[in-house]
Amino acid sequence: MLAVRAASKLASKVKKLALYEPPFILDDSRPPLPGDYVAQLNAAIAAGNRGKAAEIFLVQAVGIPAEYVDGMRADPSWAEMEKVAHTIAYDGSIMADTMSGKPLSPEFVKQVSGATMPTLVMDGGNSEKFFHDAAQTLTDLLPHVEHRTLAGQDHDVANDVLVPALSAFFNK
Repeated sequence: MLAVRAASKLASKVKKLALYEPPFILDDSRPPLPGDYVAQLNAAIAAGNRGKAAEIFLVQAVGIPAEYVDGMRADPSWAEMEKVAHTIAYDGSIMADTMSGKPLSPEFVKQVSGATMPTLVMDGGNSEKFFHDAAQTLTDLLPHVEHRTLAGQDHDVANDVLVPALSAFFNK
């Protein structure tokens, strides 16, 4: 969403834009983020507890059951997640109320209304419903949009599927 907001402000400089699975939560298709989500993340980081910030993200934003987190902490990738955990609150701030379980606000619509360049909005055929809803909402909102669903893909899209879709879009 940072890309679409930037493209909206820099429309004369951005010739094309491609987006994959905007993570809007616009209805009850999945639980919205708590109103204090960013504050929780910031408190964990301020307390020097990056692991807690990662846990908040995984449980509240990604939807991983809390009982799985201890097992995840034992995986070597956990240390890598902790290294970037301080940035998770930035993502939450950028997304703001787009993950609240409500339709996009008029303020958000205004923030992206300048994104008039050709745009490719993609989602994965195996992704959760809320990703499809978000992609369709953005497709309906922006003026020059191509929407593609990548068959067999989910939020962790394979490069060998994504790259050809991006190449086709940017090279036409």
